[in-house]
Amino acid sequence: MESSRGQFTGTTAGRSTGSGTGGRPFSRRWFLGASSASMLTAGLGAGLTACGSGGGSGGGDGKTLTAFVYGDDAVKVQQAGVDRFNKSAAAKKAGGTIKLQKVPGSDYSPKLRTAMGSPSAPDIFFNWGGGSIKPYEEADKLVDLTDIIEGDPVLKDGFLPSVLAAGDLGGRHYGIPMRGMQPVILFYNKSVFTEHKLQPPTTWDQLLDINAKLKKAKITPFALGGSDVWPELMWLEYLVDRIGGPEVFKRIQDGDAEGWGDPAVVRAAELVKELIDDGAFGSKFTSVSYVNGGAPAVFARGKAAMHLMGSWEYSTQLGKFPDFAKGNLGWAAFPTVEGGTGDVRNVVGNPTNYWSINARTKNKDLAVGFLKDCASKEYAQALIDNGDVPTTSNAAELLASSPNPEYAKFQYDMVQQAPAFTLSWDQALGDGLGTKMHTEIGKLFAGQSSPNEFVTACKGLK
Repeated sequence: MESSRGQFTGTTAGRSTGSGTGGRPFSRRWFLGASSASMLTAGLGAGLTACGSGGGSGGGDGKTLTAFVYGDDAVKVQQAGVDRFNKSAAAKKAGGTIKLQKVPGSDYSPKLRTAMGSPSAPDIFFNWGGGSIKPYEEADKLVDLTDIIEGDPVLKDGFLPSVLAAGDLGGRHYGIPMRGMQPVILFYNKSVFTEHKLQPPTTWDQLLDINAKLKKAKITPFALGGSDVWPELMWLEYLVDRIGGPEVFKRIQDGDAEGWGDPAVVRAAELVKELIDDGAFGSKFTSVSYVNGGAPAVFARGKAAMHLMGSWEYSTQLGKFPDFAKGNLGWAAFPTVEGGTGDVRNVVGNPTNYWSINARTKNKDLAVGFLKDCASKEYAQALIDNGDVPTTSNAAELLASSPNPEYAKFQYDMVQQAPAFTLSWDQALGDGLGTKMHTEIGKLFAGQSSPNEFVTACKGLK
């Protein structure tokens, strides 16, 4: 699930007007974030080795620092932030200015990878956290911001804790949130639910009961773009969390492949198989795509009653089916699972995008000062005006000006109250493991492997 999207802009299925955390569904981190890590890792060793003892990053004297940013429509928020910061007392005190370098989306990952292995590496750069920056951290190319954040009230208290932590590596902070949030949400068709006297499920048993009633009415319970695979991942992410809590995947993310054998993973795979066998996704979901608008259309037209999807589903529907988005699109949290130990308030998805600082920058004070602007009211308001839900702790009071205040508040409250916000697994693992994991998930959902075979295969991923 990439992250540079606009949450409320009226866009098409491809979300050509992406903003905020992840651009359009195409621009979602699934595509860009994963490809980012893949292109970053491929050839990274050569690039970073080529660095040698070159001239450092950004401006040679540290008075002009370069910030690489994903160049979508949302970049106007970052440009305004740069312009504001460069005129600030903090910039004057640090003795320099920031220069924003906008890199087209399709070029961002390879250009960043190449630049980070050269003397002209950026001082600050946009990323997706987790696996997308792990190769840089392993090559000692990142400033560890943990102590800086802990010692600075603006940074420590300026962001929702679950989001700040979601992009971590090994429990250490390497990034500052700089775009909007993208939690995965259980969407439902209000008109279908009203017609059949249903309420959004809060427990797994309720969800199964709803499925039975919908199938009896010849309505597919859930839309699912199975041909893309990443929408299937969302089901496993939430089920593992609800059954075993965020610690289960954290173990896997930290490199313990045996974590795939945790009972919560096995049970989640079993529940997925039960849903598939029960027809919860219909019989043709493996040939339905989200990216080309297939799954959203099935949902909007009432052929499916629910859709588990990232928060960008609102703007996708607003662009393609505006009447449905404005009148019949409902949203709720993912339900609890009986016997599970995960907190129902936990969230999975794409927390946001992050700014990270190159360890070779010649003016760390200037770079940190710039990152602090992301916690400002002005920055948060600009994100809201652009259709995003900020991850700052001060955003709640600003949401009334959002294009859809009710939906914005639901998202914000959901993330604010979440004890844990688990970064999408493929994003957290990086492209190498993430791509292989996608293959195994696709097999599970297509009935080509059993839950136990799925777990065994994932344990062997390298």
